[in-house]
Amino acid sequence: MNSNPEVNSIQAVLFDYGMVLSAPPDPAAWQRMREVTGFDEPTLQRGYWAFRHEYDRGDLNGQAYWEQVARIGGTSFTPEQVAELIDADVELWTQLNAPMLDWAQRLQRSGIRTGILSNIGDAMTEGLLKKFDWICGFHHCTWSYRLRVAKPEAAIYHSAAEGLGVAPGNILFIDDKIENIEAAHAAGMQAIQYSNHPSFVHEMEKRGLAALLAPETVPSR
Repeated sequence: MNSNPEVNSIQAVLFDYGMVLSAPPDPAAWQRMREVTGFDEPTLQRGYWAFRHEYDRGDLNGQAYWEQVARIGGTSFTPEQVAELIDADVELWTQLNAPMLDWAQRLQRSGIRTGILSNIGDAMTEGLLKKFDWICGFHHCTWSYRLRVAKPEAAIYHSAAEGLGVAPGNILFIDDKIENIEAAHAAGMQAIQYSNHPSFVHEMEKRGLAALLAPETVPSR
């Protein structure tokens, strides 16, 4: 047992998906969306982000979200276009952050509980689950659209803790957005903002959590 009380207090690690388990958006997928929509860069940027929170929160499903994006550009999309845009949107966020995913899987092999807490819409979640069987290795996944709440709303953090079966104070949460980190702290969790892997490792070491970066695998029986 490690003698560092902070390491010993962590019974679960909770990961954001986008920009933590995933790498930055795939430029090829973004270009594909530009081609399908026919939008210029400013119009697609504006449309894509204008309704994203409503999509992630479950106020809009995938179909309704892309209908709203179309209106930003003064047009409408055919069912075939919507299907292609949903597919491209999934591809946009499926480049993986290999060091972070590898660490999550090492935590799992060591017996530490792991979870995902992501602001994400219904069609995006369905696409990720079809593409990545490793998601099933996490003990609990909290997808915002299913709860109709999204980070940084307090309720979603409490739901994630309940799903993991771990008290908030014993959870280390990792997210790329400072407002989500602050909300996690308010919910009683330990939390680290993720920007890149070397900085994350440095922060873990600074906090005396280096031992958690190299957990011992529990032998299978």
